[in-house]
Amino acid sequence: MEYRNLGASGLKVPVLSFGTGTFGGQGPLFSAWGRSGTDEARRLVDICLDAGVNLFDSADVYSNGASEEILGAAIKGRRDKVLISTKMSLPMGDGPLDAGSSRQRLLASVDAALGRLGTDHIDLLQLHAFDAFTPIEEVLSTLDMLVRAGKLRYVGVSNFAGWQLMKSLAIADRHGWPRYVAHQVYYSLLGRDYEWELMPLARDQGVGALVWSPLGWGRLTGKIRRGQPLPQGSRLHATAQFGPPVDDARLYAVVLLDAIAVEAARTVPQVAIAWLLSRPTVSSVIIGARDEAQLRDNLGAVGWSLSADQIKRLDEVSGVMPPYPYYPYRVQEGFARLNPPLV
Repeated sequence: MEYRNLGASGLKVPVLSFGTGTFGGQGPLFSAWGRSGTDEARRLVDICLDAGVNLFDSADVYSNGASEEILGAAIKGRRDKVLISTKMSLPMGDGPLDAGSSRQRLLASVDAALGRLGTDHIDLLQLHAFDAFTPIEEVLSTLDMLVRAGKLRYVGVSNFAGWQLMKSLAIADRHGWPRYVAHQVYYSLLGRDYEWELMPLARDQGVGALVWSPLGWGRLTGKIRRGQPLPQGSRLHATAQFGPPVDDARLYAVVLLDAIAVEAARTVPQVAIAWLLSRPTVSSVIIGARDEAQLRDNLGAVGWSLSADQIKRLDEVSGVMPPYPYYPYRVQEGFARLNPPLV
């Protein structure tokens, strides 16, 4: 297993981390993702640790806290061998204090997460969404309190726009509060919007990408074919409406993955993940698995590399023209000379 620094921090993380959205299986979305109980979760954690994957990502909204509880039980007795990442800010109820990143909510939510996880600290806490109703100063000063109290080691965000992240970093610098070192983002061969603004920002500011849904919300499994219905066992039947949209023409164009998988003697998911690991600013790709077979297949994405030609072909077939103000820097030589794209 390869390890990379998480952004500009000193924290070393594995290039593959494990997402625990499949633990618990409560509600229409998470029950379709997976329903791993404690025994199965413990087995998946065993496999991860044997492979060098020691970062486990969760969130309070995953199965209404059940994911964190099961993860806590699965790592019991070996807390010193793992890194725990979790997220909060999304609604956990209908009350006025059940959502957001206010001081009241963060203090209560961190204590609740620590209780569910059975630990005294969280290695990486990420805000699951930007809270436009709470001043950024209040959010960051609260995170500073929690870091000083020893309850958090590092802080990050997820699903932020560029201006939201940059403003937060500037305010943190102004006051000497902890900087966000991670941004958990959607990025895949079917969704490359991250490259337009967030990737250059991450490179400039030292923010590492933790990639969620590297298989395009379950579309890059190698089982979806043009002119054929979705496989009966695909979770897309129940979850497609919750995830990032993908038009069919683009999806089927990226089926070039099949040919490259044959060339590399790898599976389609392994190729899709390996492509992400070659991209700038990516610190770790979060893999999920409903069972041991899926996990072992995803783990096969490391220990080898795509050729430069294979990467180029995947880039070309998956690329889309970005919107203004980004497209001039891609298509006009004068703009590109002043600010060339990172990829």
